[in-house]
Amino acid sequence: MVSAPGSILALFAHPDDAELWAGATLAHHAAHARVTVAVPHRDAVRDAEAVASAAVLGADLRQLPVLDAPAVHALLMDTEPDIVITHPLRDVHPEHRAVAEAVLTALPEPVIATGLPSRLYTCDTYNSLTLDGPLRADTIVDATATFPTKIRALKAHASQPIAEHFGPMAEHLGRLWGARIGADYAEAFTALPILGRLPAATQL
Repeated sequence: MVSAPGSILALFAHPDDAELWAGATLAHHAAHARVTVAVPHRDAVRDAEAVASAAVLGADLRQLPVLDAPAVHALLMDTEPDIVITHPLRDVHPEHRAVAEAVLTALPEPVIATGLPSRLYTCDTYNSLTLDGPLRADTIVDATATFPTKIRALKAHASQPIAEHFGPMAEHLGRLWGARIGADYAEAFTALPILGRLPAATQL
């Protein structure tokens, strides 16, 4: 189930993470509200691919030297998003974990100051496996309508192994999560509490 779209700040470790893990959901929200994707700079090629991919999703892109807690704090105060999406806290990739930690560290002060974000989610990961085992997703979003947009955005990262690795993984995960809710494709998220507030499982 997809609720009324809200503005999103999506914070990820790599230029292709937004598309790979949450692209269909971001594209859906971007058609109705402001979506901002924030990633660290990599190199000229990958930075340019991120720009092209964000345009496919309909998202604004912020590329920063580093995505640490002070940078996340500044982004939260600047964008005042309804929703924040980032990596699982116990992701298998250390750079994913570092961004998730930065989000948790930065979050309380902007929430106290502005009341936003009101919802915080972590996304899917490699084969839905974290360091603690299978992803425990409590929010599964029907991604069928915008899954083609997700794949087009992912293909903008031509320097990466999309055709042989990331594309098939996105297809596989999309179909598996979709089967759980009777949809062709879906994306999985886990809601985290913000200062004691936890969104309903169907709010994203």
